[in-house]
Amino acid sequence: MVHVHGAQVQQLVAQTRGVPPERLVAVPVDVGKAAAMALVCDFTGEVLAGRFEFPISRAGVAELVGRVQAVRAARPVDLVRVGIEAAGHYHRPLTAAGVLPGDWQLVELNPAQVTAQRRSNGQRGVKTDTVDLAAICDLLLAGRGIPLGRTDAVLVELAGLVAHRARRVQVRSALKNQLLGQVDRCFPGLAGCLADLLGAKVGRLLVAHFPDPARLARLGPARFRAFAARRGVIVAGKLAKRLVAAARVALPTDQAAVARQVLAEDLALLAELDRQIGVVDQRLAALLPATPFAVLGSVPGWATLRVAAYAAAVGDLARWPSARQVYRAAGLTPTVYASAGRRRDGGISREGSVALRRALLDLGVGLWHGDPPSKTYAASLRARGKPGGVIATALANRANRIAYALVRDQAAYDPDRWR
Repeated sequence: MVHVHGAQVQQLVAQTRGVPPERLVAVPVDVGKAAAMALVCDFTGEVLAGRFEFPISRAGVAELVGRVQAVRAARPVDLVRVGIEAAGHYHRPLTAAGVLPGDWQLVELNPAQVTAQRRSNGQRGVKTDTVDLAAICDLLLAGRGIPLGRTDAVLVELAGLVAHRARRVQVRSALKNQLLGQVDRCFPGLAGCLADLLGAKVGRLLVAHFPDPARLARLGPARFRAFAARRGVIVAGKLAKRLVAAARVALPTDQAAVARQVLAEDLALLAELDRQIGVVDQRLAALLPATPFAVLGSVPGWATLRVAAYAAAVGDLARWPSARQVYRAAGLTPTVYASAGRRRDGGISREGSVALRRALLDLGVGLWHGDPPSKTYAASLRARGKPGGVIATALANRANRIAYALVRDQAAYDPDRWR
């Protein structure tokens, strides 16, 4: 099977070619929340220091380093390769620059790889620290993993801000759904008057000042339009009449009084979330020009947020030998079953980074809406009867190739090249 990061595998293998396996040391590390487990072996598989647990702290790292240095003192060693399974954010302290000795080689292993290796070892239904450690060791000896280098500080900050914004947007979406429920309790029928009640200025005005329909009914269309205009919101005459008519026939529930109190507090929270998201947007706009991904702003339909999400998901472009590896890591490649001369392709595999997959799909949507050659391509797919999901995936593939090439070459987008 060809590995996704085949070039990295070849690079790791090349570094050990011609070196006696007894002079190569592997240190698999299985990370937990507060502690990690490790062992030391050579590339023949001989265990040089049995598994031991150490806290993820300065003292724990000193213990790990001491065990490895004791092995190096007892025998000649040409290379020390440390393999750490990615574990959310728990493994980050051990992979930070300067924590482990600089002459050690540090690689990161995908949890999916470790799971697959555990299954191939005949321990599909067994997951313990010891079993995971053995799987990590096997992967290290096979040359698996992604070498970790020093990440650009700007990209680190950008990735943190993108994740922070995504969490705030998720909370805001949940809060808006709760707000709509409170609105239905105190002003039934209002949500049906506007396509996006909380996304329109007039909707925010109504929810903030007229949760009691009786007040809007007394005001009337003309006075309501004047009230809104004084607050910078222009309301069409027909819409004002429709809103007032809905207020006059509304039958508030017995929970209306409490719902109005909750609604006022939720609106304050919504305003704070909007403020925080706006601050992050400004910081992202200021950071992006200092990264190699700023060139992607030359593509029609790709603005700051789309480009920042892609940059955060991809990270250092040097990690990826080509655009194919990026696309594969996003899980957008089809599942394939081939046996006895027959082949069946299914949907996308979804085996990869969710953040990267979302970023590529969003870039594809940007092309679909803003790039004329991509619009033509999407129209041709539609004419062939392709459903929207297939078109979106095809445009994500196109966006992936364009984005990778532009960042690699640091060249502005040329529509003639990609027509």
